[in-house]
Amino acid sequence: MSKRVLIIDDEDDIREVTQIALQLNTGWEVLLAASGVEGIMVAQAEVPDAILLDVMMPDLDGMAVLGRLKAGERTAKIPVILLTATVRRAREAAVREAAGVIVKPFDPLTLASEIAGILGWPMPLPDREARV
Repeated sequence: MSKRVLIIDDEDDIREVTQIALQLNTGWEVLLAASGVEGIMVAQAEVPDAILLDVMMPDLDGMAVLGRLKAGERTAKIPVILLTATVRRAREAAVREAAGVIVKPFDPLTLASEIAGILGWPMPLPDREARV
């Protein structure tokens, strides 16, 4: 069964690179959100298997989004991996119920295996059909 991963990031390029990397290397279904508010709404509606969450976003930052996700009845158990460029934020994340932290810039070629390692998921074979 394919995993569903929600990417919440305000940067178009990061969302696109992450989506491509995960779809080509795993065949996982990737959901996208361009803001914290949108991400919370998508997470509540779709209940993905995991969330990749940017820490530094305007309006509602990743730490606030994490708090709301963990407080939500439908979203509390979804593992959240924070994407951050700051070590300080990574330390905060460990205390705030994040499943893990991936430091930016990340390597798109190893991103899927990093996520699988953090979450204890088996690494599936690449989905050849996704290469359109």
